[in-house]
Amino acid sequence: FFVNKGFNTFRIPFTVERLSPPSTGLTGPFDSTYLAGLKSSVSYVTGKGAYAIVDPHNYMRYNGAIYTDTNGFTTWWKALANEFKNDPRVIFDLQNEPNGIDASVVAGLMQAAVNGIRSIGATNLILVEGTSWTGAWSWTTGSGNAAAFAGFTDPGNNLAIEMHQYLDTDGSGTSGTCVSSTIGAERIADATAWLKNNGFKGFLGEMGAGSNDACVAAVKGALTAMTAPDSPWIGFTWWAAGPWWGNYFQSIEPPNGPAIARILPEALEPFLPPTGL
Repeated sequence: FFVNKGFNTFRIPFTVERLSPPSTGLTGPFDSTYLAGLKSSVSYVTGKGAYAIVDPHNYMRYNGAIYTDTNGFTTWWKALANEFKNDPRVIFDLQNEPNGIDASVVAGLMQAAVNGIRSIGATNLILVEGTSWTGAWSWTTGSGNAAAFAGFTDPGNNLAIEMHQYLDTDGSGTSGTCVSSTIGAERIADATAWLKNNGFKGFLGEMGAGSNDACVAAVKGALTAMTAPDSPWIGFTWWAAGPWWGNYFQSIEPPNGPAIARILPEALEPFLPPTGL
């Protein structure tokens, strides 16, 4: 469905504890059944010629506790990267939306994981996220991310900073009412400037909004800014799709997710390449 329309990147979230059961710990062996299922999902996407983003969706937590063990995080990522490094269409999203942790700690964890992944010969694109739910609107104000990530490096030179941005009042994505029809471009403007000034590529890993005139215009405004000729943004994934979402207002799950009728044709499809992949 989506590949046929020209979409080429799919983010596959999973809970770390399902792959690395607490009974054996983060650095213990992967659950073979779950790993096989994850590989099957990834292979399905890449087999269609698209990119699959492997996304441990844990907010920098493991088994209910904030995770700050740099060595353990690096060991885990080296093991996971080793499972997928031979497929260049697999992208590594190091951790979804860290929060409640100092930006410098998050940046240190991310840097160690990047170095570890490169040490095993993986050349895949890596996406790193900041603290404060990696919000674009707070990247340069209040979160500490701008300073913490300014000196970030990748030995493989294939990295992007992943940010997320919702368009409701508190930026949580829990309301279908957008602040205004221009809030999309406004909320990513400072982050866009920071990416340019610091020589980084950006990836907007989550954006979502309601199916109404203001939100459609706001999403289109953000994507118009992101596709400008001098834009540092390399891509974007909408939140969300999948059969588990039911009647979630942002779902573009075919055939009739609540965002299918307006968001898909009015706000997303105009930005797809005319010939697809």
